Amino acid sequence: MSVLNVENVSHGFGGRKIFEEVSFRLLKGEHVGLVGANGEGKSTFLDIITGKLMPDKGKVEWSNRVTVGYLDQHTVLTKGKTIRDVLKEAFQGMYDLEAETLEIYNRMGNVSESEMDKLLEEVGEIQSILEHNGFYMIDTKIEEIANGLGLGEIGLEKDVTDLSGGQRTKVLLTKLLLQNPSILILDEPTNFLDVEHIEWLKRYLIQYENAFILVSHDVPFLNSVINVIYHVENASLTRYTGNYEQFMALLETKKIQEIKAYDKQQKEVDRLEDFIARNKARISTTGRAKSRQKQLEKMDLIERPREKIQPKFRFKEARSPGKLIFEAKGIVLGYDEPLTRPLDLALERGQKIAIRGVNGLGKSTLLKTLLGYISPVSGEVELGDYLYPGYFEQESSRKNTKTALEEVWGEYPGLTNSEVRGALARCGLTSEHISSKMMVLSGGENAKVRLCKLMLKDINWLVLDEPTNHLDVDAKAELKRAIKEFKGTVIVVSHEPDFYEDWVTDVWNLEEWTTKIV
Repeated sequence: MSVLNVENVSHGFGGRKIFEEVSFRLLKGEHVGLVGANGEGKSTFLDIITGKLMPDKGKVEWSNRVTVGYLDQHTVLTKGKTIRDVLKEAFQGMYDLEAETLEIYNRMGNVSESEMDKLLEEVGEIQSILEHNGFYMIDTKIEEIANGLGLGEIGLEKDVTDLSGGQRTKVLLTKLLLQNPSILILDEPTNFLDVEHIEWLKRYLIQYENAFILVSHDVPFLNSVINVIYHVENASLTRYTGNYEQFMALLETKKIQEIKAYDKQQKEVDRLEDFIARNKARISTTGRAKSRQKQLEKMDLIERPREKIQPKFRFKEARSPGKLIFEAKGIVLGYDEPLTRPLDLALERGQKIAIRGVNGLGKSTLLKTLLGYISPVSGEVELGDYLYPGYFEQESSRKNTKTALEEVWGEYPGLTNSEVRGALARCGLTSEHISSKMMVLSGGENAKVRLCKLMLKDINWLVLDEPTNHLDVDAKAELKRAIKEFKGTVIVVSHEPDFYEDWVTDVWNLEEWTTKIV
């Protein structure tokens, strides 16, 4: 049974075609992975099927009585509400029914016997609905899901406006899972989750009985939870059955077949054109030439398979620093309150360190403290000589109205227009991306612009805070290659062991240093 049908949808932005006559179906219980390169239109497709965006053409039809839950990371959380308050909103319908019950009880003091029977019947029906939907187990359910995604460690009574970006996403995801919709739509849910909670979500989705549509660039996660792939490429959608690895094998076969078919047809076109050119002027063969011309005109020409733009990342290496990059003595991380016990840390030239740990322990705070952007609660950090750090921050402003070109040119005004465009193109961005505002670029395109700025700088100490968030599979692999090739010192915060395990010299786990209960 199909719960969602998308028929012949077309959509464009400016002069660009994002989708052209695409169709899509979601069957009951299907676990769908929506995959494709950065900027191909995955988030746009989700906006179309959820009604946030009207397509230029085509129709979107959901079956009757389905409930759709969409993880929207840009939802505003109300100041003054605790995490528990927000999570309870998942059950608002049942709380409304409870309030209706109380109102009925208040009316019972002043009604006739026949009216009383009617009100008691109403109360009985409501109580049955509440019991069937587990209303009296809400607190237990909240604790179960919240602890699974790590909110219990933060504290359910914490004001939601005091949360980091990652903690905020956890609240929204937990609320969505508590709502238990018949269709889940998840746009990169693992971006702000740490390893333990990605594992919990993986187990949850494997056992999830309803259908979901998942956008993710985390291949091991995708492989574990999906059974259907829809591939977004060149304004089209193609359906494949199986996990991501099976899809990649089928896609490679398809690409080879397309190239062979194109080459074969081009040889036939060349042969016909050559025959026509040699014979159209001769009276004895002009008839045959016209026949070949008609054959050529009727031919359904295959388009040349388009090569996807592949990013090329390379970090420019500054002069070698001193042996010691930094030495931290007795530092306590934090802002208003300490996050860690006193730490003694040192980093030497050439080391490559991964920092891991659940969200909220101070991974980003550690980076900013080591770089000298913020001061520790106590203790001191002594930086080495001849340091040229390059810092990639985890989050960027969503209100940035500069174009990608202006963003880079503003930081490197000595470069020519052509040089800036060339640098952005090498990072996998098209002319359209380069002239677009940062605020309208996809998360992956935005990250590539920020990486471009970093790659134009001479550095010997690379500091990366969750650099793979939003990057597609190819860009992630290319970034990994560039970091491995970089001869300088590296510190990276990452929740993806697959990204760093084969090139780091050590892993620092903040869970071993925190004063919080983990």
